[in-house]
Amino acid sequence: MVSRRWRVTVDPRRCIGSGICAGAAPGHFVLVDAVSIPLDELIAPEDSVLDAAESCPMEAIAVRDAADGRVIAPEP
Repeated sequence: MVSRRWRVTVDPRRCIGSGICAGAAPGHFVLVDAVSIPLDELIAPEDSVLDAAESCPMEAIAVRDAADGRVIAPEP
């Protein structure tokens, strides 16, 4: 079952500002003071956001189902 909305968060304590997320999903992440910030907390499902979360070297990005909180990415 595909979620209708995802909640995207970045843990600023883990983020090292590599910019991989902003490169993978430029419409969803921006670097501010060398820390990634999601442009919107709630989004429609999009593969580029999954790619960004899976590519983060610090696993600072979490993508969850907005309805039930289930972790979608990164895969546990």
